[in-house]
Amino acid sequence: MKQGIALEVMMAGESVLLTGPAGAGKTFVLNQFIRIAKSDGKHVSVTATTGLAATHLGGTTIHSWSGIGISDELPHGFAEHIAKGRREIIEKTDVLIIDEISMLHDYRLDMIDEVCRLVRKVDEPFGGIQVIMSGDFFQLPPINRGDSRAGGFVVNSKVWQELDPTICYLAEQHRQDDEVLLDILNSLRAGELRRHHAEKLLERVNVEPESDELLTELHTVNVDVDTLNDSKLDELEGDEIFYTQATTGSESYVETLQRSVLAPATLRVKKGALVMAVKNSLDRKYVNGSLGTVIDFEQVTEYPVVEFKNGKVVTMSPDTWELRDGDKKRASISQIPLRLAWAITVHKSQGMTLDAARIDLRKAFVEGMGYVALSRVKNLNNLYLTGINQMALRVSEDAQTIDITLRDHAAKDSKRYAYLEEAAAKRKVEKPVKVPKASGWSEKIETMRKTYPNAYRPWEAAQDVLLKEKFQNGSSVKELSKLLGRHEGSITMRLQKHFGEDVVQN
Repeated sequence: MKQGIALEVMMAGESVLLTGPAGAGKTFVLNQFIRIAKSDGKHVSVTATTGLAATHLGGTTIHSWSGIGISDELPHGFAEHIAKGRREIIEKTDVLIIDEISMLHDYRLDMIDEVCRLVRKVDEPFGGIQVIMSGDFFQLPPINRGDSRAGGFVVNSKVWQELDPTICYLAEQHRQDDEVLLDILNSLRAGELRRHHAEKLLERVNVEPESDELLTELHTVNVDVDTLNDSKLDELEGDEIFYTQATTGSESYVETLQRSVLAPATLRVKKGALVMAVKNSLDRKYVNGSLGTVIDFEQVTEYPVVEFKNGKVVTMSPDTWELRDGDKKRASISQIPLRLAWAITVHKSQGMTLDAARIDLRKAFVEGMGYVALSRVKNLNNLYLTGINQMALRVSEDAQTIDITLRDHAAKDSKRYAYLEEAAAKRKVEKPVKVPKASGWSEKIETMRKTYPNAYRPWEAAQDVLLKEKFQNGSSVKELSKLLGRHEGSITMRLQKHFGEDVVQN
């Protein structure tokens, strides 16, 4: 589905799952919707499953908004004891945004639904609130810990079936401009990662930039990140400048917000420090994830002067993050929107676009972590791998199964809402600049599908059964290609997955 139509579906009041691969523009569309809905007078509650994701949108966590906290089930008499302020926020909410939905447990979505029904006294999904869920199930999944209730993706919840959200599956690519990297990422999502894909990645291990280019490193654990940033800063000569954040709000709310703000409470830098912008600038001189080097300090204010990789030189002044609960402002933090950027965790890189990165995936410990890390960069030539393990090349099998269902649902929803295309064309919204090569990739796929209708589509179980049956009965790769509407190379790789590398020769 195109971004414009997805926006019109949401503006029409439909509850929606906004999904699609990394770089498809989910956050962009979400921000457009939030802005327009608020300007239309709607009460929009902006939440996310993590505090970090919530700050990107200027909201709070869904656990805090609903009052469920870290509970695994609603306590007896929850509705009678809920705080008055919390009740008022839930009662007047017209639209509930839940970002990074992949990380929310199914039973917690049911708990949130129950809270809304009890508080609003309306026996409809979420008490009649329009719900916009956004995220990609191939990215980080809900975490099950030994001391708490286990759960799965939200599609397994009871309320999901009752809500039956419209699936807005964004397919256009706005990040990668490299067909080789796109092929690797698409194959990783489809569970079709083959030897030649792995070899392409391994070719990037221990490769160094041709110039003395400063690179951000992505690591999987916090201790590695902190150690590298501290040691790199200590190596630089010159005076160290400190910037301490200013805050408003109660201590507990400030602490909650602080855990979600990428800018540190005390930022320390020197001339020559590699830094990363952690917010989008209103004048577009930098975006969240832009890399630069501190080249000087402004004489009067001593604010850092940063030369970004895009060539722009910016004096960085304090910016503000807010913790909002519905329409209420609970806390704020003002700080220079920078952090040291020699290293950052994969988890905190979600949503960022990095010009180049050195990535260490030797300690990847959860499915989807490698996909998140690899999809941060625009092309393979700007990816420098320290190492990679098997876990980094895995995505959730549940996510793959869910994706097949979502794509089927989305295809039907796209046809159902095709009439909104004219309205989408008329609405004047700020559009992202498309990356020409990425657009070319989409066109290439469309051209390919004229000959191979199922090119780059997920394999369905019935297709796999037919493939194996026909192959074992003597059908050739060419015959199978025509029968299943897929390129011969794709047929070969699928057969090798089922029967081994040597069954069908490349």
